[in-house]
Amino acid sequence: MEKLLDDIRSCVVCESYLPLGPRPIVAAHTDSRIILIGQAPGAKVHETGIPWDDPSGKQLRKWLDVSDQVFYDEKKMALIPMGFCYPGKGKSGDLPPRPECAPLWHGPLLEPIADDALTLLIGGYAQKYYLGERAQANLTETVRNYQEYLPQYFPLPHPSPRNRFWLSKNPWFEEEVLPELKARVSKLLL
Repeated sequence: MEKLLDDIRSCVVCESYLPLGPRPIVAAHTDSRIILIGQAPGAKVHETGIPWDDPSGKQLRKWLDVSDQVFYDEKKMALIPMGFCYPGKGKSGDLPPRPECAPLWHGPLLEPIADDALTLLIGGYAQKYYLGERAQANLTETVRNYQEYLPQYFPLPHPSPRNRFWLSKNPWFEEEVLPELKARVSKLLL
């Protein structure tokens, strides 16, 4: 796994598309119990090199009810984005994850991790990639029907502060989904 992580961290496949240059961000271990598949690092994470080291990550740790220490323990949580490098700014936020990363690196990364690990699909890009035609018509319905994808996948919205409106429109997420998420995460981390 260490050689693979080194190879990913030195990847330059899409260098010409990256405004800040390549800096692949990933954390994983063969013993990881929970796999978080997100979108792509933001500018702050690109700067620090620490996955989810931003307000979205802080919110995600609250949703999971885990400390920073647990979250950043690779033997507990693999932190794998759809695109490993910061893709740059778009008109309404960051650009989508680069499409080269997941097909190139996800298979080799996920293969040695235990089959009973729980994979959290954070945001629409991860859900479309992993659920394919099994996904509902939109992210809201996919998250609402999260039980259909268990025990392997648990779809979630992105924890970005920009999603406050979505959270206010969908109170069932905090009332019904988060307690189930916290219970499953706690059980896996025992």
